[in-house]
Amino acid sequence: MKKLHKLNRIYWIYGGVMGLLMIILQVIQYKTMVREFNLDFYGASIGILFLIFGIWLGSSIYRRKSTDKYDGDKLGLSNRELEVLELLAQGLSNQEIADKLFVSLNTAKTHISNIYSKLNVKRRTQAIQKARDMALIDSPKE
Repeated sequence: MKKLHKLNRIYWIYGGVMGLLMIILQVIQYKTMVREFNLDFYGASIGILFLIFGIWLGSSIYRRKSTDKYDGDKLGLSNRELEVLELLAQGLSNQEIADKLFVSLNTAKTHISNIYSKLNVKRRTQAIQKARDMALIDSPKE
């Protein structure tokens, strides 16, 4: 909901800036440049300004989306659970995860169960896929 509000605000700003540019161009047209330029020049100018501003706005939104990682804290995932999630993505078994983290098998299973609960999934593959979709863990390199 917060993202929707932020995008809505961006659209209002974009619309306001473009409206202001239209008003400025209208004032310029009536005051000084009416005799020097025809209407095609103004149309092209407005089009170019919209294009430049649209490209800038789109790239800034895309950059923000691609660099924003979901924070494990927002989901309630601890650092240890994020570690376990990484090891799950590497394809390690529960026993291998326990050995690698120097914990008991039951502790590893508890971490995995907590991860499933917090990510709202039922299986290991679902947890890995959801974590990749949310950028909690890196996707495999092809």
